[in-house]
Amino acid sequence: MSMYCDQCQESVHGSGCTMRGVCGKDEVTAKLQDVLVYAAEGLAICAEGSSGDALRKYGRRMSEALFVTVTNTNFDEDAIVAEIIKTLLLRDELKASDPRYFVCDATEWSGISREDFLIKAESVSTEDLSPNEDLSSLKRLVLYGIKGLAAYTDHAAVLGYHDDDIYSFYCKGLASLQKDLSLDELTALVLETGATAVKAMALLDRANTETYGNPEITMVKTGVGQKPGILISGHDLRDMEELLKQTEGTGVDVYTHCEMLPAHYYPAFKNYGHFVGNYGGSWWKQDREFDSFNGPILMTTNCIVPVRESYRSRMFTTGMAGYPGLKHIAARPEGGAKDFSELVSLAKTCQSPKELENGEIVGGFAHNQVLALADKVVAAVKFGAIKRFVVMAGCDGRHTSRQYYTDVAEALPMDTIILTAGCAKYRYNKLALGDIGGIPRVLDAGQCNDSYSLAVIALKLQEVFELEDINDLPISFDIAWYEQKAVTVLLALLSLGVKGIRLGPTLPEFLTPNVAKVLVETFDIKPISSVRSDVEAMMA
Repeated sequence: MSMYCDQCQESVHGSGCTMRGVCGKDEVTAKLQDVLVYAAEGLAICAEGSSGDALRKYGRRMSEALFVTVTNTNFDEDAIVAEIIKTLLLRDELKASDPRYFVCDATEWSGISREDFLIKAESVSTEDLSPNEDLSSLKRLVLYGIKGLAAYTDHAAVLGYHDDDIYSFYCKGLASLQKDLSLDELTALVLETGATAVKAMALLDRANTETYGNPEITMVKTGVGQKPGILISGHDLRDMEELLKQTEGTGVDVYTHCEMLPAHYYPAFKNYGHFVGNYGGSWWKQDREFDSFNGPILMTTNCIVPVRESYRSRMFTTGMAGYPGLKHIAARPEGGAKDFSELVSLAKTCQSPKELENGEIVGGFAHNQVLALADKVVAAVKFGAIKRFVVMAGCDGRHTSRQYYTDVAEALPMDTIILTAGCAKYRYNKLALGDIGGIPRVLDAGQCNDSYSLAVIALKLQEVFELEDINDLPISFDIAWYEQKAVTVLLALLSLGVKGIRLGPTLPEFLTPNVAKVLVETFDIKPISSVRSDVEAMMA
């Protein structure tokens, strides 16, 4: 069995992983994820034209299936097999009512041994059959964009928020991957993916803020207390809420890690006295930071790295996340909550966390908070105190080339403001970069999906300054990407008309030279260069 995966920025030698993924997945896991995508495409073909409750049911299934295949989300073969079966069963439910579709029965997959299942998986072709590399490249760009927006849509659905237009686009977009479309048709589909991504991020923003309140300026502690703790990582705020409720009064503290840091910014979570602070930094450092935390760790979504034995017995997954050998917290029952009692009991037997640092991080600058400061920001721009905003959102990663983003943050003049969201912030959010008239020079809007806030801020500034084009604003975009959610954010920005985006540390390898050329010529996308030349260009 072989594999090929080029969906993340760190794939081997920039030419795709063929033996084992840099993320840690082996060829079996990779192939099963391919089959899951293929099954989702089959469901999409059969579900085209659906509406109402049926569309919502099929859309939710496609969201969950694709979320499982996002980089660093699920490495558990048995869990992926279960997702394949669920998807095939829904597909066959549709097939039974429409004789146009002749596909294998899901029962052929569900009643066989693991070995036979893998043999069947190997026989399934998930590669685009088009001999045209440019068409194949555009299809992968669409697929990776849909994977990212599926993650955002799933988070909104967990909170009870849905948009049937997004689910309809799943059907259209995924079905198109198995169709013979022209270059122009696929290019249009890429832009439609971006427009749908804007809808997905807006939906999740509404779900989060209407459920937990608008993020507020918050100082988050990075030190530790004396009580045992539970560390929560990933992105799921409902898991955060339920964990806080179930740990209240137990003598167990709760800490956030990586992309859960922005949970501290929401008013609904500020009333929990045992919600202590943030522990550690970016996702890729977890193999060391989880070891020193001492207590249980809950991974709610993607960003899992290969698990060390030293903390394996203390680590749990939930939602669409999974890892072989780890205990998985089951989905919440209808109208109920997940049961985190096992984590609470375990935490009581553990030592308190080992302190890694002791300071504070400021955040909470989502669009509602920044717009509340609009008069102050606009005045600073008009009087020259703020010369430029630099959007440095996106992902972090292991490669030393990402030191570029730290160096850019330090090299930017003192009259610039950095707008950020996502785990890219960990490259510079603990630096002493000062403020401009009381406005911190790093404004953290939140998680990667909160990049929507940065777009809202830009559009509002465009309105305030009465500009016809968003690109006339004193804003530069210097984006770091790692996986598919960052691809979704990029396509969303392009659909809003943003041009001149610097993208790094490298351009996606799944873009052929011709496709990359089209993006460069149409949207002025450019690779990052040296820190000095990029800073000079942005300030010019």
